Amino acid sequence: MYYKQRKASPDNLLFGIRPVMEALQSGREIDRVLLKKGLEGELAQQLGALLEERGVPVQRVPLEKLNALTPKNHQGVAAFAALIEYASLEEVVIGAVERGETPLVLLLDGVTDVRNFGAIARSAECAGVHAIVLPTKGAAQINGDALKASAGALSITPVCRAHSLRSAMRYLHNSGVQVVAASEKADKSLYALNLAGPTAIVLGAEDEGVSPDLLRMADEQVRIPLCGSIASLNVGAAAAVILFEAVRQKMQMKN
Repeated sequence: MYYKQRKASPDNLLFGIRPVMEALQSGREIDRVLLKKGLEGELAQQLGALLEERGVPVQRVPLEKLNALTPKNHQGVAAFAALIEYASLEEVVIGAVERGETPLVLLLDGVTDVRNFGAIARSAECAGVHAIVLPTKGAAQINGDALKASAGALSITPVCRAHSLRSAMRYLHNSGVQVVAASEKADKSLYALNLAGPTAIVLGAEDEGVSPDLLRMADEQVRIPLCGSIASLNVGAAAAVILFEAVRQKMQMKN
């Protein structure tokens, strides 16, 4: 297989086993790590344990992919440092409550397209969302394209990584936040639901939607009423519709 040469920012790309381990041990945020298939040795095992402990997504790749990424001695390891600083969901929710604000949280299940993700982040910031929650695996990369599509929102709205969205949902349930999952198959209309209180909205990928286990965990499942012949909205458009219905209800309550 041919791997096209990719230009990586020297501030974003780390390579070599020890440099990546040192970055992790120093607390630097790492988005994902590429490991050569079949990588062995004591240091490689230590790195693997550290990556698992920190919940960093790992992808096993052929040597050719790493060689295409960097001509330097990568030792079978390349890591992409995060372009943003991730936040703690617990700290974000507690902080919102302490400020007298009503928490509004967005969870993204399987949304991997970076431009969709950036557009969602832009809508979230405009709607006053307190946090966007992503799983450590199966989420869009926060790269230059995502930052550009967000129009700077990803530098403003806190982004949280969860080992699983199930654990994030359990925390939100226990914190008195209702969890609402969007599904085109839901019986309840979006406009029949109270979104003015503490709310977390779960959106899924366009092809599969919210996963069945998360749908079962949600307090409510809602659909956006559609009048045309196309069955669903783009996930970015759906996010904007739902978030600004929550904004409308909050503003109406204040008035």
